[in-house]
Amino acid sequence: MKKILFLWIAIGVTLSATAQKQSEANRKLSLSEFAISSLYVDSVDETKLVEDAIRGMLQELDPHSTYMTPEEVKELNETMQGNFEGIGIQFEMYKDTLYVIQTVPGGPSEKVGLLAGDRILTVNDTLIAGVGRSNTEIMNLIRGKKGTTVVITVLRRGQTEPMTFKIIRDQIPIHSLDAAYMATPNTGYIRLNRFGATTHQEFVEAVKKLKKQGMKNLILDLQGNGGGYLNSSIEIADELLDDKKLIVYTQGRKMPREDAIATKEGIFQKGKLVVLVEGSSASASEIVSGAIQDWDRGIIVGRRTFGKGLVQRPVPLPDGSMIRLTVSRYYTPSGRSIQRPYTDGVDQYNQDLIERYNRGELTNADSIHFPDSLKVSTLLNQRTVYGGGGIMPDYFVPLDTTRFTKYLGQVVAAGILNSYCTDYIDRNRAEIQTHYKTLDRYIESFTVSDAMVNEVIAAAEKEKITPSGAITDQEKATIRDWIKSLLARDLFNYEAYIQVSNLSSDTYQKALEIIENDELYNQLLGVQKK
Repeated sequence: MKKILFLWIAIGVTLSATAQKQSEANRKLSLSEFAISSLYVDSVDETKLVEDAIRGMLQELDPHSTYMTPEEVKELNETMQGNFEGIGIQFEMYKDTLYVIQTVPGGPSEKVGLLAGDRILTVNDTLIAGVGRSNTEIMNLIRGKKGTTVVITVLRRGQTEPMTFKIIRDQIPIHSLDAAYMATPNTGYIRLNRFGATTHQEFVEAVKKLKKQGMKNLILDLQGNGGGYLNSSIEIADELLDDKKLIVYTQGRKMPREDAIATKEGIFQKGKLVVLVEGSSASASEIVSGAIQDWDRGIIVGRRTFGKGLVQRPVPLPDGSMIRLTVSRYYTPSGRSIQRPYTDGVDQYNQDLIERYNRGELTNADSIHFPDSLKVSTLLNQRTVYGGGGIMPDYFVPLDTTRFTKYLGQVVAAGILNSYCTDYIDRNRAEIQTHYKTLDRYIESFTVSDAMVNEVIAAAEKEKITPSGAITDQEKATIRDWIKSLLARDLFNYEAYIQVSNLSSDTYQKALEIIENDELYNQLLGVQKK
C-alpha cells in the first residue's frame, strides 16, 4: 500500500512540475495517460492509446477534424502534390490475378514495354499471382525511391513463357485533370478530379489547348471531385471571374475574416459556362461552383453538392503524424455558408447522402426543401439560391436509377466488367488497333454486340450473380455502354473512357443542350430580355 501511495504522490509531483500552466482539463488528461501507462495491469501501447484519444477528441468537434498517421500523411501529400515515386501502372486484382489496366504515358513501365492486359506473376521474386494480396501490399512492393530497380515477371497472351521486365522507378505524375476535349465545334469539356498543387497549371494548359481548337463555351465537370486545396480552388475561380470579384471568404473564432479576390485577367472570363456537380462534389468544388452561381457567371447543372463548408489547417506532430483541425468556415460571395448541419453527430452526418436518396431527393427536385431563412439572392441577376447545405443546381438532373440497380452494382463490384474488357482487348488487340486507329472512329463505328453483353451476363452467373427477375433491356443497355467505355480506356486512355461514358450521361447531355441554346441558357441565368 505504501508503494502505491508513494507512486501516486510521485505522479502528482511529476505532473505538478510539468503542467503547472496547463488548464485543469489538460492536467486531468495528462494525469490519466500517466496513470494508465504506470499502473495499468497489462502492458499498454502508449502510441495507440494517445492516437485513439486524439481521434476521440477530434470526433467530438466536427466531422472533418481528423488525425492522420505518418503513413496517411505521406499518401495524402503524394496525391495532393501531384506525384509519387513508382513504376507508373494502374492495376486491378481479379480472382487472385493482378492485371495491368493501364500504363502511364511516358512512364517507366511503358518505356520497357509493359502492356495493358499483362498479368503480373512476381515482383522482385515475391509471388503475386494466386496469393490474394491486398492493394496496399502490392503498392508497397512496386513503389520505391526514384532510381531504384524493380523486376517484374508477367504472363502475356500469345507468349508461351513468362516475360521479365527490369523497371527503374521514377516520379509518376498524379493528374488533377481527367479529360479535356471538344464536345462540339464550339464547346469544350474539362473534368477535374481534385484540387491539388498542379490543378491550376493543368487547367490553364487545357483551356489554351481547347481555345486553339475553337472553344467558345466551356463545360467544367466537378462531379465526384471531393475538393482539395483551398488556394487551388481560388486559382480556378480566378480564371473564370472578372477582376476584383470576391471569390470566397473564410472566418473563424480565432481567424479574422480573409477575402479571396479575383486579381487578374482570367483565361476564360467570357463565354458561356456550365458546371456539373452532384452529391460527392465537395469543399473546393463548392467554392468554385458557389462563386460561379453567386456572380451569375454560369449555370450549375446536376444534383445538390455535398455541403462541406469547413476549412482545415494541418497541425504537424513530431512523429510525422498530423491533425487536420477545422479553424474557420468559408462563405460564398453572397454570404452563404454551404456547410451541412452536424449537431446530430458524425454518424448521422455521414448518413446524409443515403438519407437524400431515401427522401427521393436524387430523383425529384420537389423533394428538396429549404427554409426561407436560408434564401439568398445572386449578386447580379437576383436569382434565388440557398445556403446551409451544399450548392443547389440551377438545373436539376435526376439520378437515372435504371442504371444503378442492385444487379448492376454487384456485376461492377465483382470486377467482372473490367476483367471481361481486359481479356477482350487481349484477344482482339491487333484487329481492333487496325480498324480503330482513332478515338473518333471507335466512337462512330465500334458496336458492342448482343453476344458481348451475353458473355458478361454469363460471367456474372458463374459468380452466382443474377438479377431478382429477368434482366431488363435498360440493364443490358447499361452493360453495353460500360463495355464500350472500358474498352476505350484499355485501347486508348482514361480520357477516352470519360469521353465515351459521357455519351450516355444524362447530366452531360443536358449540359450540352443548355450551353448550345442561347435562349435556355439566358433564361436559367436570369438574364432579362431587352
